[in-house]
Amino acid sequence: MRPETSTPARSRLVTGVSARRPRRRFSESGRQRLTLLAMCVATFMIQIDVTIVNVALPRIQASLHMSPGGMEWVISGYALALAALIPVGGAVGDRYGRKRTFLFGLAVFGLGSAACAVSPNAAVLIVSRAFQGVGGAAMLALTLSIITETFAGKERAGAIGTWAAIGGTGFGLGPVAGGILLSFAGWSSVFWVNVPVAAIGIALTAVAVRESRNARARRLDRPGLMLSALGLVGLTLGLVEASSHPWGSLPVAGPLLAGAVLLTGFFLWERRSPDAMIPAVLLRARSFAAASAVYLIVYTAFSGTLFYVTLLYQDVNGWSALDTGLSWLAMNIPFLAMAQLSGRLDRRFSATTMITAACLAGGAGVLALSFVTPTTPFVLTAMGYVVSGAGVGTLVPGITHVAMRDVPAGVSGAASGVVNASRQIGTSVGLAVLGSIGVGAAVSDWTAKAGHFPASIRVRALGQAQNVGGGRIGAVSHALGSAYRHPAAQSFVHGYHLAVTVGAACLLAAAVAAVIGFRTRPSRTVGPSDRDRRRATAFTSGVAHGVREAGSASATAPKKGPWGAHARVLAWSVGGSQHRPGNGRLIGGTSGSSDIHAASGARAAS
Repeated sequence: MRPETSTPARSRLVTGVSARRPRRRFSESGRQRLTLLAMCVATFMIQIDVTIVNVALPRIQASLHMSPGGMEWVISGYALALAALIPVGGAVGDRYGRKRTFLFGLAVFGLGSAACAVSPNAAVLIVSRAFQGVGGAAMLALTLSIITETFAGKERAGAIGTWAAIGGTGFGLGPVAGGILLSFAGWSSVFWVNVPVAAIGIALTAVAVRESRNARARRLDRPGLMLSALGLVGLTLGLVEASSHPWGSLPVAGPLLAGAVLLTGFFLWERRSPDAMIPAVLLRARSFAAASAVYLIVYTAFSGTLFYVTLLYQDVNGWSALDTGLSWLAMNIPFLAMAQLSGRLDRRFSATTMITAACLAGGAGVLALSFVTPTTPFVLTAMGYVVSGAGVGTLVPGITHVAMRDVPAGVSGAASGVVNASRQIGTSVGLAVLGSIGVGAAVSDWTAKAGHFPASIRVRALGQAQNVGGGRIGAVSHALGSAYRHPAAQSFVHGYHLAVTVGAACLLAAAVAAVIGFRTRPSRTVGPSDRDRRRATAFTSGVAHGVREAGSASATAPKKGPWGAHARVLAWSVGGSQHRPGNGRLIGGTSGSSDIHAASGARAAS
């Protein structure tokens, strides 16, 4: 008898065991389920962290005595790390192993969360948030890649649908979970909750996820990474400092100039680098560039609006964190509902129509929120929440599909990283822009009011300007007396109105960018030409009616016919790959095409 070192089939014949594999811990289906669970746990943790921290900001602000700029950095530090590292996270996983990189991300995110929870001051918290972002980037870049490697065919579509639904649930539950935690514990609880979740994710990944890599993965673009990361930090730093310093001062102008120079150097380097983070072909893909710009602009408005609405209701109106979290359900439920319906809408309306209408709806909702005051009935605020949430929820699932439709398969990984990074750049840089506008307007209005205060309190009032800009109305009232609470609230609301109105204008600009950028243009290499359509019509007519009738049909065929629609139906029926309607390209299922698989999964789930 031969030893059991041969193939599994031969081993089973020798031992007489036909179905068992003693060395395997799980069946294949069990391993797949545990892998999906691990990816869902990681995504849920990242998504819940996006909204749970927003609800905790006023409590963090009061505990650590943070300035308005410090609060912005709590959000921006995390988002900047994501923006800088997501584009290279996929490349690191492809080269060094996706499982290994994903485990690294989980561990770093858990350690970063613990560091946030024990932060003694604002500086340590901001650095810890950036450390969290490093782990989040490694996970976000690889969750869909691992799902793609684990599942195939219809199972992959169902797995992606489950993954997307659980991630969306985390986003929606974040404010409520944050409110509940803050009702019974301190602000550090919103970070401590991530630690056991990360531990569960590490255990599931270690035992269930198979290692995979791409031997032909591109090399890391280290100079590009450094230039882009430092450039974004410089821009954000200058914009944040603009809320407390004049635009021409060194703390503002210096970082802005340095950031602009570094980002210019980044784009120049990308044009000549053989391993560019943003390959030149992406910049020539019109829909990709437009979709990335729209995504960035939308999250500039959305993140800034959430930031200011939270301060208005908790710091000015005195709402509890739980009340604020529950009120956000009026926005998150429509967001999730429309995200699930987007697949059906995509079949009935063009991408331009859908995304433009979504931007306009989001802009209308944010504009309604810009008129909110401390005395506005909440039902009116809820209407703004519903409309803005429905608009952004409609936009998010479709924007990735539009971005990727003209991207060659060879650079799909880099493209998906850039699209994801554009959202984080909008969150960080956009929040800094709206924050500097709002704080500047509030401080200016308060300074004008302070000129009419009694001389004995005028100097102290001017010293409270940053508290007014950051919405710390209770601190102002405590320092100056209750008589100054109302004028301080008025000044903050003045800045709130201006910042949120600019956010609404950003969404209008995003709608214009969608109309201009998503217009299809005839191409010599993309899609059938009018001559091709006429030839196809002639061919089909010839089969049915003969060569003579075919020639007549060819001469009189309309320029627009059913050929393209039939081609699209045929293309989408091809198994094992994704076909983008209207561009004639097939995309392989590599780790870089995760957004494309996500789009197909969302359509299948809907």
